[in-house]
Amino acid sequence: MASEQQLPSIKSSKVLMVGAGGIGCELLKTLALSGFQDIHIIDMDTIEVSNLNRQFLFRKSHVGQSKAKVARDAVLRFRPQINITPYHANVKDPDFDVDFFKQFNVVLNGLDNLDARRHVNRLCLAADVPLVESGTTGFLGQVTVHIKGKTECYECQPKPTPKSYPVCTITSTPSKFVHCIVWAKELLFAKLFGDKNQDNDLNVRSNDAASSSENAEDVFEQREGEDPEQYGRRIYDHVFGYNIEVALSNEETWKNRNRPRPIYSKDVFPNGLVQSNGNADKVTVTEDPSSVSAMTSLGLKNPQDIWSLSENSKILLEALKLFLGKREKDIGNLIFDKDDQLAVEFVTAAANIRASSFGIPLHSLFEAKGIAGNIVHAVATTNAIIAGLIVIEAIKVLQSNLNNCRMTYCLEHPSRKMLLMPVEPFEPNKSCYVCSETPLSLEVNTNSSKLRDFVEKIVKSKLGMCLPLIMHGSALLYEVGDDLDKAMVANYTANLDKVLAELPSPVTSGTVLTVEDLQQEFTCSINIKHRDEFDDEKEPDGMVLSGWTQAPSKEKDDNVAVSNGVSTSSASQSTAVEAEDDDDIEIIPTGVAFVSAGAKRKLSEICNSNSHSSVGEGYCGEKNTAVMDEEDVVVMLTESNSDVSKKKRLQ
Repeated sequence: MASEQQLPSIKSSKVLMVGAGGIGCELLKTLALSGFQDIHIIDMDTIEVSNLNRQFLFRKSHVGQSKAKVARDAVLRFRPQINITPYHANVKDPDFDVDFFKQFNVVLNGLDNLDARRHVNRLCLAADVPLVESGTTGFLGQVTVHIKGKTECYECQPKPTPKSYPVCTITSTPSKFVHCIVWAKELLFAKLFGDKNQDNDLNVRSNDAASSSENAEDVFEQREGEDPEQYGRRIYDHVFGYNIEVALSNEETWKNRNRPRPIYSKDVFPNGLVQSNGNADKVTVTEDPSSVSAMTSLGLKNPQDIWSLSENSKILLEALKLFLGKREKDIGNLIFDKDDQLAVEFVTAAANIRASSFGIPLHSLFEAKGIAGNIVHAVATTNAIIAGLIVIEAIKVLQSNLNNCRMTYCLEHPSRKMLLMPVEPFEPNKSCYVCSETPLSLEVNTNSSKLRDFVEKIVKSKLGMCLPLIMHGSALLYEVGDDLDKAMVANYTANLDKVLAELPSPVTSGTVLTVEDLQQEFTCSINIKHRDEFDDEKEPDGMVLSGWTQAPSKEKDDNVAVSNGVSTSSASQSTAVEAEDDDDIEIIPTGVAFVSAGAKRKLSEICNSNSHSSVGEGYCGEKNTAVMDEEDVVVMLTESNSDVSKKKRLQ
């Protein structure tokens, strides 16, 4: 409970919570028990079975229901006198505009993706409402305070980019297990069980059909009179055998790479058809088709075992047979779901067979599920600690006790006998394009890039704008809104497909574009610089934005799941690995260490005076606690200063 001195400001406050997931459940409970009387919650998600191990306001009977509404009902059972208003909606919806945000005394974030965090940050700046940001990943957590004009905003510091792989890497030259997972999940699974009309480059070439695309597509169609076993073997031989042989025919590709090994079903099963252990009929005859399992059919029990090539091949063929026999109605509409056991089994087996072909170490189903589902396994205790810290900082903000506000980091291993590390908030970054309105610079081929490319890849994906308006001087090039008449919509739609240099008001080298989001009340200027050529591997967007504070991406060990969360705004023609819905963290300072709350010492001083301490991955020097951000995820693309005024990611 809050102290007597704190209660008046708490009871009279109106608080907005964004997110009712891992942190949000703990936060709502803590707010209610601390005396807050008027709480509003926004969350667009519904409850999933995988949430129940750490989101304790929810029960199995709540699966499929609104998180915000169920959380409200759960808390009102033990605090019936308070007012909780739930919104089962996206915080980016137009209803939640600057005027909506202005009614609150403080905003508390428990979000799971960069896009929504940036959106809330900008609305809080426009509404001049303090924001308390938070996140957790495993045992690591953080709480940061953002107050307009007094502390840095959420976007003042770099955020990691999504890890991108060109489609040629995924389809032709994988070198990491995550490449195989993306191939199995986004290409093979989607090709067999997803929307048949979607474009899907799976290097489809048939050795028994003409090379035309029409005949090539027939490879994945089950032929008349072909039983599931024969169909499965044909697909197996095509994707793991024939396609690899075709790839090997390009000698140039393999000059400096290890050559893959074609794998055919006859090599894995020389004695004929795959035989299950006899449990298939008993297990798969069920009233619930979604519960079928290839592992169960084949008598494999431990998801942490690493299957052999033969076992992976059996799982793949059995899973395909079960999809065709028990879940035929789902085929054509399936999207990979980490909670779909059969889908996880199929993707794990396919990824492992491909990994075996390319000499990449195999992984267990448990590990593969973590990578495919983008899961960092959450710790409920960390969520509870972070929720408590959010409330502590919110109370300081409500009492205008800003001098005592702290950004606090929860560590997995103690540093100087401390697990909670307080840091004084940093001043606004004068180079921040969001809160300091510093102009950006864009290198782009103005003679080939279209306005649509600029809108999708820069304005929406990188700048996170929802309802953009683009101007060149007084000329309006593009606008989005419900109040536009048909003629204006048609005009702006036509502009999207025009090359920048051929727009009604041509965009060429030296042009300054003004980009505005009316919902976020956010404006920035972009200086255009023409550039003829771009590196397809390093610059797959075909344009480079400078002055946009974003850190270089870091690849993770393939044995570790990719971090939680993914930006919902992605460039066109890209495939993002979806994220588990817990709330992640991003930046930890390495340039300072702590001797008491708020007291700072340079890193070198602590290293010299405390070199004997053992701190997990370490707090001093180059090797520091690894912290994953919501944007450090896999995307498949088709087309050190230690000064205390700066922050640096622990690595």
